[in-house]
Amino acid sequence: MPATSQDLLTGGDLPDGFSYPPEFVRLVEYGLTDLEPWWIMTGDLLRERHTGLAERRPGRSLVPFAERQDNDDVACCDLATGTIAVVHDYGDPKARDVARFADFPAWLHQAMVDFLEFN
Repeated sequence: MPATSQDLLTGGDLPDGFSYPPEFVRLVEYGLTDLEPWWIMTGDLLRERHTGLAERRPGRSLVPFAERQDNDDVACCDLATGTIAVVHDYGDPKARDVARFADFPAWLHQAMVDFLEFN
């Protein structure tokens, strides 16, 4: 069964005042969650990654939404900056972000480039 927006973090799981970008919700509602090498996370996997990121990166307010299948990179909404941060989840928490995008559409554009180039 395809994922829906009901499979995303809700209520008490989300920081106060946060809402997913509408473009992201639309992507999920259309079932476009496998953008190899990126996977849009939903359900238990999303909840576990969100909890784990909070433990591994204290002091950062990140809401993960996608993971890369060929490494430990995770794309997140960075609430402190209002941007999209790609972090190497199990790397040094003090290391620079792998990438940063102005907004979700900018990240999605790069994810589509990755999709076209992925072998």
